[in-house]
Amino acid sequence: MRRQVAGFTMVEVLVAVLLLAVGLVGALAMQAHAMRTRQESALLTEAMQAAATLADRIRANAAQSSAYLGFEFDAAAAVAAGDATAADCFVAECDAAALAQYDLGAFRQQLQSSLPAPRALTCRDVSAAPGGRLQWACSGEANAPIVIKIGWRGSNSSGIGPGPVAGPAVALPVALFAPGSTP
Repeated sequence: MRRQVAGFTMVEVLVAVLLLAVGLVGALAMQAHAMRTRQESALLTEAMQAAATLADRIRANAAQSSAYLGFEFDAAAAVAAGDATAADCFVAECDAAALAQYDLGAFRQQLQSSLPAPRALTCRDVSAAPGGRLQWACSGEANAPIVIKIGWRGSNSSGIGPGPVAGPAVALPVALFAPGSTP
């Protein structure tokens, strides 16, 4: 007479371990995705704050708004135009043009301290996102608003994640128009 033994078979145990392993791998993948998303969000927040700060400085120095145009900075290429001789406007008084150069230098420093290998430019642009994708190219139309565009290395085509900067992650219009023009 055979006696039945209560318990689990080896197959049942292996299936249970497999299900547990799949669940753990899924949970770890979700955690890694959440960490990447948090980092991307933090970088976007830093870029938006830098752009908003510069936009406020441009609006405050509206008479010299054209002095902010043409600023281009690419930390990876070591290109910085428009802020090489900026005076320290906290130490001595500056005229409006010197203040614009000082503001651009402060903007560049803010980007360098908060983003990995940042790239930024200011220009006049009618549509910073033709087809729903942000572009580095600017239309340059005289009656277009000033737009601040920011991206960083480690960005993919959407501006975030691994890979080179294909397009800016942030494009903030300042809404200043050329003198005598209408929006």
